[in-house]
Amino acid sequence: MLRLLIADGNDRAARDRHVAATGRTSAESYAAVVRDLRPEISCHLVSPADADATLPATLADVDGVIFTGSTLRVSEGTPEVRRQLVLMRAALDAGLAIFGSCWGVQVAATVAGGRAAENPRGPEYGFARSITPTEEGRTHPLLAGRPATWDAPAIHADAVLQPPPGARVLAGNRILGIQAIEIRQGDGWFWGTQYHPELDLDEVAAMLRLCDTAIVAAGLAEDPETVAAYADEIAGLQTGEPTAVRRLAWRHGLGPEVLEADRRRREIGNFLTRLSTGED
Repeated sequence: MLRLLIADGNDRAARDRHVAATGRTSAESYAAVVRDLRPEISCHLVSPADADATLPATLADVDGVIFTGSTLRVSEGTPEVRRQLVLMRAALDAGLAIFGSCWGVQVAATVAGGRAAENPRGPEYGFARSITPTEEGRTHPLLAGRPATWDAPAIHADAVLQPPPGARVLAGNRILGIQAIEIRQGDGWFWGTQYHPELDLDEVAAMLRLCDTAIVAAGLAEDPETVAAYADEIAGLQTGEPTAVRRLAWRHGLGPEVLEADRRRREIGNFLTRLSTGED
């Protein structure tokens, strides 16, 4: 049985807010996706931001690692951040397969010598639009099955602005040049996306509500009530009846790469397939 360590990027306060909004932690959301895609994989959840976190005695006990999103910022360099940099470095040094979205990409890039900070082109709240593979990305197994362009759930202000030496940038869009990346260090390898393939649409809506102040401050919405109304429509894409979903999808310009769970989670499925085959 394959063993997967899922590292929740949030500190305790942010995890509590996330649970209040969605009913589960970010790590629990990832574990649910993994169980749905590969029920034979065993998931062990940890919170490495916490000083009292219980981590495996040795990373030799796991076959791979997933890093979730987070409200933390790598540039702040707090103890909560540093503990996760240490875990990422240890996982790469141990030669493990690693996947990460959003925060996970920023941690991996920082450890490998890249730079993550606030994106000067602005944040993405809701969806990253018109993601396009690079020449390398068109044939890379992380993006296998993706079309020529696609949209994906995204909630971020920070991003990887400078990739590490030797990294392969696999996709980008007009807001961010690094939407998907491969990083290798020693025998370890990391695949990741700045966007969130793990999020269901009701979770996207919940996170938008949590970010309402930041969204207004970014000039993307007039007030929190506007954010709430938008979030309600995004949640309706998952919970509404078919006619309502069709109309909402048309209104927001969203297609099957977002609306269908198997397509939305494609990068996670590709990572788990590669993990299962034992290739690097």
